[in-house]
Amino acid sequence: MFQFKTIGVASKQPVLFAMDDYYFPLKSNVCHYLSKPEIIKQPVLTRSEREDAPDSLAAHFYGTVLYDEGKYRMWYLGMSLGLNPDMPAQELELHRKKTNASLGGIMSGPICYAESDNGIDWVKPNLGQLLYKGNRNNNGIDLPDAFVQLPTVIKDEDDPDPNRRYKMVYTYIYDNGNIGRSHTSRTATSPDGIHWTAGKYGMTEEALEHSSLYKVNGLYVINGQALSGKRRSEGGAELGRQATAWISTDFDNWLKEGIDSFRLLENQAPSERGTRKNYDQVHLGVAPIVYDNVSVGLYGLWHHCEKPFMDTSCDLGLVISNDGLLFREPVKGHVYISQQESCATPVPGKHYHTNLCQSNGILNVGDETRIYHGRWRNAWVPEGVTDDYSGEVGLAILPRDRWGAIGLNPNQKEGSLLSIPITFPEGDFSLAINADGAEGIRVEFTDEHFRTIPEFSGENSGIVSKDGLNQIVEWPANQLLKLAGKTVRMRLKLEKKNQIDPRVYAVYLVK
Repeated sequence: MFQFKTIGVASKQPVLFAMDDYYFPLKSNVCHYLSKPEIIKQPVLTRSEREDAPDSLAAHFYGTVLYDEGKYRMWYLGMSLGLNPDMPAQELELHRKKTNASLGGIMSGPICYAESDNGIDWVKPNLGQLLYKGNRNNNGIDLPDAFVQLPTVIKDEDDPDPNRRYKMVYTYIYDNGNIGRSHTSRTATSPDGIHWTAGKYGMTEEALEHSSLYKVNGLYVINGQALSGKRRSEGGAELGRQATAWISTDFDNWLKEGIDSFRLLENQAPSERGTRKNYDQVHLGVAPIVYDNVSVGLYGLWHHCEKPFMDTSCDLGLVISNDGLLFREPVKGHVYISQQESCATPVPGKHYHTNLCQSNGILNVGDETRIYHGRWRNAWVPEGVTDDYSGEVGLAILPRDRWGAIGLNPNQKEGSLLSIPITFPEGDFSLAINADGAEGIRVEFTDEHFRTIPEFSGENSGIVSKDGLNQIVEWPANQLLKLAGKTVRMRLKLEKKNQIDPRVYAVYLVK
């Protein structure tokens, strides 16, 4: 195990992102250069044309994409206009009697399923499960709750029970007295991701909407926004949309205590706080990809406008965490994916804002990091929705693990960054780098008190022979085995050569 005692992390195969100030807190003449993902302009999944399809209004990526045994698999939220007359009688009665129980005439649900060989071209298979508006010829998943949202799925290889290999948390809407409807969550398990068994009701005591389900350090985590009013800002005032994480050790029983996972600034005046006030908030929490020692994720940067609501928009911001629970921005306030650039399919002659939605959609496949996300065309009016309302699935792509880099300040020729103490494991191990401008990068080691280790510094520094992902650092005079069991700091020295600015994205330590 590689030990990082100052931050309480131990890892078998750590990834040290250069943008992570917890691993590289000391810097000279360098700054952040966050990456700009390539946006695939056309949606990869859209609503169905059939009027009786469960996603005839919207295919919302409140959902999941997994790369599973050579195939891309997607679970998403289907929406249509008008209630499904074949839904359970109790739910049907609720939504017929209480007009505020429905979302402006929208049928929210069911959870739908799609598959792809390349992650771009998707097929909606006929699952034959769900009776929807008179037939079962659809891709809907049959669950005991009809009015549902937010299907977040993981494949849990650690569970010895094959019937629980796939795990899902989704929200359902229930009768909440005079309020008419409220959201809360429920688990489900499956042997194949297609046939699901729902867990017990009352998973949490709070009403919530989440964007992600993931497993970190042996804990199951859902990350989202609380809606119940039980969470308050300083002084007991209302709280806007903020990220909260709920945890479980066994997936069946969840702690009632949640974690303040990520927060944007609340308004200074207590009376101007709350989900209906006009300021930036965190929509649906944080959706991360989990590495062995770090999690990198996106949050919804929600620009709220109460009246008219259709002027609300949402970008995606970048966050990082060393425990998968408490997140922070490497660059505060930075818009990582803009709704202007990854916008919903426009309507000719009209302008609508896009609300981008993060979810369980970040995955590393080959030499790419793929970011599947939702594009919600916000055509919502007080009376419900206009004919232009829609939801679709978008895709942004990065070179693998290139979320952001550290590079030289403008007009500087040299710079460096220095890590926290690292205790190397006994035995052999290797070090690799994800970088550009490799010719100008050198790797040195000091002891934990910043004293240079001559065998691994100066002319004995490690060198990288070429640019790219996972490039092994070579040592001209010594082997890393000499540092086995020792506690050191890593210094990355950057030098501009041949007019090329070096950029370091990540360091990989491999036992």
